[in-house]
Order: sequence, then structure tokens, then C-alpha cells
Amino acid sequence: MIEAALKRDRLILVAALVVLTLIAALYMAFGAGLPMSAIGAMAMQPAQWTPVYFALVFLMWWVMMVAMMLPGAAPMILLYAAVKRQRVPRAELALLTALFLVGYLLVWGGFSLMAAGLQWALELRGMVSPAMMALTSAALGGAILLAAGLYQFTPVKRACLHHCRSPVDYLSRHHRPGRAGALGMGLGHGAYCLGCCWFLMALLFFGGIMNLYWILGLALFVLGEKVLPRGDLIGRGVGAGLVLWGVLLLGSAVAAL
Repeated sequence: MIEAALKRDRLILVAALVVLTLIAALYMAFGAGLPMSAIGAMAMQPAQWTPVYFALVFLMWWVMMVAMMLPGAAPMILLYAAVKRQRVPRAELALLTALFLVGYLLVWGGFSLMAAGLQWALELRGMVSPAMMALTSAALGGAILLAAGLYQFTPVKRACLHHCRSPVDYLSRHHRPGRAGALGMGLGHGAYCLGCCWFLMALLFFGGIMNLYWILGLALFVLGEKVLPRGDLIGRGVGAGLVLWGVLLLGSAVAAL
């Protein structure tokens, strides 16, 4: 009976995560409330950065982070729910799991706020196109590629990726009881995940914030880096490729001067 209950709870949670991810992906694909869409972005005049428009851009970033990061966070969320299933009533389990997820998403909400502000600053300076929301400067694009590639080899990246790939270790070291503990654990996991992936998310400025193929490619890479048996090696291999790409792009930008 316990095993059947665990399977049922796991299926419900997996279904909820899948539905949430799909809703976020569809929201992005059909424009995120902006006058464009990720499945066919149209050229447009530079946006008027009113408070409402800034809120829409912030929401676009946050929903995009949900779609891209939630699949990779699913193993941690499922394991947390399985551990709590043995200790708390079912109604409390649903609340604690929801608070863990809320804490995780709040961290990416903070990142999304900063990304929206950066997009605003770059667009006002003519460094981001208003169509696909991509960088217009080859030199800046090359610098971002180079920096993102080098970050893949840093101790911070390795430590954060190890955490993301080892949910059992995180739960055993950072377990906190109660509702505040669930929220705090979600915030902590989100912080590690942010440390692992924030520079990869910055690559959206290079490929195009509304470029569906670029978004999908980055999301699949983040997922593979976290869950595949040798995802760490894949990450370093991609890092080397980004360094090479960045150097070539910077070289061509310098040669064009």
C-alpha cells in the first residue's frame, strides 16, 4: 500500500510539473504578451519601456525560466516529496512540496528581474534588436560566448553542478523541517541552480530571447548536463566549444574594424 501511494503521488507530481512546463512553453511560443512570438517573431519598432511593458518583459523572462529550468529541477522536487511522504500527512505534503517549488522559482524570479533590466538598458543603447531581442554587436556577442565557455570550467560552476546532480546529498545536508524549512530549501536549491546556469541563460541575449530553437537547445543542454551520466563532461565539452566560437567571433569583429 505504501509503494502504491508513493507511485500515485509521484505520478500526480510529475503530471503537475509537466503541465506547468507546457503552459510556460506555450506562453513563450505565442508571444508572452508581447507584440511578437517565439514561433515567428516579427520586426517591430523599439519598444516604449513603460512600467506595463517592463512588467511584461519581466514576466516573459520568469515564465521562460520556468519552462527551461523546471525539467532539470524535477528530480530534486520528486525526491523531496518522496522523503516528506514518510513524515507528514498527505495534505501537508502537497503544501510543503508547493512551498519548495515556490522557493525555487522565486530565485529565478530575481534573476528574471535583473535580466529584464539588462534587456532594457541594452535595447535603449541600440545593442539589442527589437525583433528577436538579440545582440546587434558581434564583439559583445563573442565576449559573452567566451565568458560563458570559460565559466563552465570554474570551481563555482563545478560545485553548483555537483549539487544539482546530487539531490540526495543536498537533502541530507540541508534538510529543514516545517513550512519555512520547505521554502528555505527551495530557495537554497534555486541558488545552487542559478550558480550553475546563470551564464548559460545569458546566452539568450546572443541567440535571441524570442528564438524558440535557441531556447529549446539551451533547455535541453541544461537538462542533459544535470541528469545524464556524464553530464559534467558534456558541460565542459560545450564550454570548450563556446570558448572557440567566442574567440572566432571576436577575431572577426576585430578584423572588421
